Order: sequence, then C-alpha cells, then structure tokens
Amino acid sequence: MSGVRVTTLANGLRVATDPVETVETASVGVWVEAGSRFETARMNGVSHFLEHMVFKGTKRRDARAIAEEIEAVGGHLNAHTSREYTAFFAKVLKEDLGLAVDIIADILQEPCIDAVEFARERSVVLQEIMQSLDTPDDIIFDRFQETAFPSQALGRPVLGSARLIRGMDRTGMVRYREEHYGPSRMILAASGRVDHDSLVALAEKTFTRLPAATGKASRKASYEGGDWRDNRDLEQVNLVFGFAGVGYQDDDFYALSILSALLGGGMSSRLFQEVREKRGLVYSIYTFPASYSDIGVFGIYAGTGEREVEDLVPIICEEMVSITKAVGEDEIARARAQLKSSVLMSLESTSARCEQLARQLMVFGRPIPITEAVARIDAVDAEAVLRTARRLLASKPTVAGLGPISKLESYDRIVERLSVA
Repeated sequence: MSGVRVTTLANGLRVATDPVETVETASVGVWVEAGSRFETARMNGVSHFLEHMVFKGTKRRDARAIAEEIEAVGGHLNAHTSREYTAFFAKVLKEDLGLAVDIIADILQEPCIDAVEFARERSVVLQEIMQSLDTPDDIIFDRFQETAFPSQALGRPVLGSARLIRGMDRTGMVRYREEHYGPSRMILAASGRVDHDSLVALAEKTFTRLPAATGKASRKASYEGGDWRDNRDLEQVNLVFGFAGVGYQDDDFYALSILSALLGGGMSSRLFQEVREKRGLVYSIYTFPASYSDIGVFGIYAGTGEREVEDLVPIICEEMVSITKAVGEDEIARARAQLKSSVLMSLESTSARCEQLARQLMVFGRPIPITEAVARIDAVDAEAVLRTARRLLASKPTVAGLGPISKLESYDRIVERLSVA
C-alpha cells in the first residue's frame, strides 16, 4: 500500500486512495460509522432500514434515476450494513468515477425519506427479516451473538425485528441520520485507476451538505456467554460454539487468526480432518474469529445430523482442549501461508482494497502497510497460539443449537469438557 494517501477535509471527511495503475476501473465508496451497535434497543434495525431508504430517491433523483444513471455507464452500486458501520459503494470505469461519487454523495446528503416510500420500503425490510427467519444458519448466528452479548447493542441483530420495524417511524430515522451521518464519521475511499488530488477536489465540491452528527460513540461491550437452544423439526442440527475473542487492536489478533486457521480454517485443519474426513459426522465445520473495534468473539460452526451431534460435541471439546497444550510447527506454517495468501490475494480486487483501506482508517486511524501485516503474521509462534487458545478457554463458553437437538449435551457437561484442569 505504498501509494496510499489520506487527506482530511476541513469538514472532517477523510478521503483515502489506493491507486492501481494496471486496471481500467475504479471502486469507490463511503463508509459511515453507523451500524447496529450505535442503535438504541427501541431503534434496533434503523441503520439497515436507512441503508435501504437512501436509495429510494433524493431531491435530484428518484429511485429509478439512481439505478439507471449508474447502469447506463455499466457500473454497479450497492450498500451493506454491519454492526459497526454502513458502506455505500460503486464500481465503474475510470472515466465515470465522478458520476459514482456524485450519486453516492447525493443519496447520503439529500435522501428524501418520503413517507410513502418509507411505508413501501418497510414492507421490503420486513420481507427480508421473514426470509432470514426461514434460514436456519441466519437464525443460529444471530442467536449466538445475542447469547454472547446479552442485552447489549452488539448482541442485537443488524436487521432488527419485525415488531420494531413495524413500529419505527420516519421521524426517528431522520433524527438517527442527523446524529450519525456527519463528515467526521465518514471515510471516502477509492481504489483502482484513481488520482488522489482529483478525488479530494471532487469531495470538497460534492460533500458540502452533511449534518453535523452529534451522536454518541457506541457503548463498550462486555462478552458474557451462555446457552441458547431451540428444538425444531429440521433436517439438520445447526450448532455454534463460542468464546470471548479479541478486538482488532488486541496484541493477540494475529495469533487468534492463526489459531482459527489451523483449528478450522481449511481442509487440512484439525476439526475438518478429525470430524469430517475421519468420522464423517458433518458436511460443514469451520471456525470464525469475529473482531470489533474493542472486543471480539471466536466461534465454531457445525452442521450435523440428529444422531451425529451426540458424538460431535465431545470431539469439538477435545480438540479445543488439545490446542491449548501443543501445536506443531507444520500446522503453524500452513496457517501462516493461508493467512498471508488471503491478505495478498485481496490486493487483486480493487473493491477489497477499497473496503480494507476504509476499515483500517476507521479502526486504527491509519492505513496498515501490507509489509506490516505480513510481518505480524510471520511473528506468530507456537507460544502465542497456545497462549491465545488458553485465553479463549478461560472465558465462559457460548453454545447455540437449532434443530433436532434432543441428543445435544447439556451446557454444564460441555463446560465440564472444556475445563483445562
């Protein structure tokens, strides 16, 4: 990322570019520090609902014009909401970068949030929620998060609930936007065939009508853990185990990434080999470290049968305990290679580079050079992995099970198995 440049405008908006001279396209977007973690319990789901609404029309463009203008030049425009941010982004040919920035600036600065469109889009969001409730692997991850962080914004679903969305009013959404969609909470990032100075000049002309954004920062989260189960008539048991993880800036961030890779990150990982290849107990099993700005959670997902879950749980517990005692250099080498290749392969996508740059600025306040990331991956040794594994098991586990779970062991028995005495 040697060509990366960052400029902060007078209004507080940060403009960042990561040029790639060998392509003919540009990826550009605005990342807003406004996600479900910043919502009150009553307004849970407003960040995602607002993401929908800004595409429904502005003072200059209706919803059809927004879609037609970007597609008339062969571009793509999209958005997504997470727990800590909402992103609005486009990919276009290099000569159409100005149009993409203008459209993104327009929908962020002057969305109409019309009452008729609000009611219509509410129905669309409700359908999205209903669809997620028909998808077991959507349900299990939301319930896992809620169990790990109970009664906290970080534990609430990004989509919100049908009850809350039905009761949400336009005035509350407008107020939320005014509190959180200010330039000091935004990053305009671009990668591909882009010129930094030109983008800065464009941003200075374009992003001039944003609210002041007086919203408070998110509350510090507290991992608690616990047990959630729903015995349903499904074809498969969906199971997630979890522990307190680490935030992005934690010293063990890369060690946990290495641990995750060697435990359940690929076909050579311990869990895949032991659970699927040797015993045939699952089709899918993997680990995931989910990090946030100040905290994180580490999880293991498995999809298994009603009878197989009885054998599966003890093996997962055994592997978790085992990894606190010994790891091989060959395992660490494979995990390092997987992690480094993932980091380096992301450089081949301008969209990935753009998002990575924005998120680094949001979390660390600076771009992280690839050489620095690779060096930190290489610095992870066996002792760091073992220390991090012990750190995981020192926390209260989170267990979430959905499906025919009559043979799933009790929470207390699982806790006992995970004890590292």
